[in-house]
Amino acid sequence: MNSSYSGLFLAEGTSDLPLARLVETPFLERDVPLRLSTPDFTKLPRVPKDLPRRRDYCVRDLLRSEPVVVLVVHRDADNAGSDARRTEILDAVASCSIAQEAIPVVPIRMTESWLLLDGAAIRQRAGNPRGRQPIPLPPPGEVERIGNPKERLQRCLLEAAAATGRRRREVRQRCNSHRRELLNGLDPAGPVSRLRGWREMVDEIDKVAARLGR
Repeated sequence: MNSSYSGLFLAEGTSDLPLARLVETPFLERDVPLRLSTPDFTKLPRVPKDLPRRRDYCVRDLLRSEPVVVLVVHRDADNAGSDARRTEILDAVASCSIAQEAIPVVPIRMTESWLLLDGAAIRQRAGNPRGRQPIPLPPPGEVERIGNPKERLQRCLLEAAAATGRRRREVRQRCNSHRRELLNGLDPAGPVSRLRGWREMVDEIDKVAARLGR
């Protein structure tokens, strides 16, 4: 096995940090261990999303203490589109000159799209694993075209809970927590593996792992 490579994972928000494990695991499977640091930008005031200014806030301080070989940047495609967002990330990393390799993680259109394909997991997180009532899951072929996956995931959680009154309000209030739990339990070999955004991430991992493993 190769020695472990150091990496830095920049996520849009703290609820997206479980994505770091989903990047580390395929590297380990390819016999190229990668250890990703996950800075918490919520501890800093008004940290912007674009990479150069995030670097100015704290990334450069992290790099002083430990050089980074792989920089992994997560940004939802949103309205910009996958290709434009990936180009934006790669150009920003190149201009920063702070890592040997870069991996864009760009869900289409939002990270919630990756969580809308496992009804059983949604029912489990909603606290009603044996529920049988329909929940508005999109077909896999349409999930990356949904205008607001975040709102759809919330609806799915509420319908899966089959609750009313205070219990329904509690489920609504915990949607962000449920989202993180769903992401933490996401099965890389499950339905998400058929989505374009996921396949593009895996392709980048393959390329980087091949270069580092030589």
